[in-house]
Amino acid sequence: MIQFEHVMKNYGNTKILKDLSFTVPDGQFLVLIGPSGCGKTTTLKLINRLSEPDGGRILMDGKDISKINPVQLRRHIGYVIQQIGLFPNMTVEQNICVVPKLLKMDKSKYSQLAREYLEMVGLPYEQYAHKYPNELSGGQQQRIGVLRALAASPPVVLMDEPFGALDPMTREVLQDEVKKLQKKLNKTIVFVTHDMDEALKLADVILFMNQGEIEQMDSPEKMLEHPASDLVRSFLGKRTPVESDQLRVEDCMMTKPFVVSMDQGILECAEKMARSGIDTLLVVDENDKYLGVLPINNIRKYGRTASGIVPLLSTDYRTVRVGEYARESMDYLLGTNASFVVVLNADDTIAGIITRNRMARVVAETLWGEEK
Repeated sequence: MIQFEHVMKNYGNTKILKDLSFTVPDGQFLVLIGPSGCGKTTTLKLINRLSEPDGGRILMDGKDISKINPVQLRRHIGYVIQQIGLFPNMTVEQNICVVPKLLKMDKSKYSQLAREYLEMVGLPYEQYAHKYPNELSGGQQQRIGVLRALAASPPVVLMDEPFGALDPMTREVLQDEVKKLQKKLNKTIVFVTHDMDEALKLADVILFMNQGEIEQMDSPEKMLEHPASDLVRSFLGKRTPVESDQLRVEDCMMTKPFVVSMDQGILECAEKMARSGIDTLLVVDENDKYLGVLPINNIRKYGRTASGIVPLLSTDYRTVRVGEYARESMDYLLGTNASFVVVLNADDTIAGIITRNRMARVVAETLWGEEK
């Protein structure tokens, strides 16, 4: 359990945190959010003593952290940042086992530990354990950064906008993985973000900060139902409810799917999938018009004999046009095993895709709106 008791922090004559008091129970996923300069990252850094308070105290499991050696404290707190910070001269396995090594854990268990954690995020040990960071995609590097923070089984993990630099699809996948890991391993996570969609998706509790103070601290559901101020309401992006039957496909789609040209090579496409952690690519012709979907299964089955990617394309994936109502796509995704629907512009170029996660988020957003 983490407790802030009347914590204050100043930079020169500027008060960054003003009498901050709150509690994070064991196993809770707390998200800190608020406008730039509100003090959320400073709050995070106080927990592992990368910054020190000017007043009040912070307790961890009842112990004042100011009385704990900061190096020893940090070895028992996981820390993930946007810049990842993997050691370039170390393999994936060595990066994951940095803290266990510092804590002098049994060397014979390093490989087993790396194997177990890599499997948790869908990265096979044999394929990834001995690679170096520069051989990984941004999303894969960030996965390793998360695993490194968890490897010594710390009770608390701090995350400072860890997915801010990633593309929307990779970001969504990693959000799902982090939430699953948190539930499975029962970690206490304190997570900083500026993205309210991310906060609503991940948090058990959202702590909304403004000018160094707590504007509101509530569950996502309660914050959506009863925002404490106009500022919180503006971050929630509340709007007049729209009936789900009136939603258009463009209201529900992700606009940056993974797209390749028809003249790209089979191995090149397979590598792109591996680097991005995905199993399908959308394929376009020389005029950027949609041709079909390239699934990894088709590459595995027929890739050695095919002359290019065009013979490997599947045209069975559902397509819709911008401007169409979204209801049919929603029903289709809910009633089948399909993972997405392709959205096309009037000229057959790709506008985006509708995924189940994106669809669910948009439908949820239609349930709340500002009163006029």
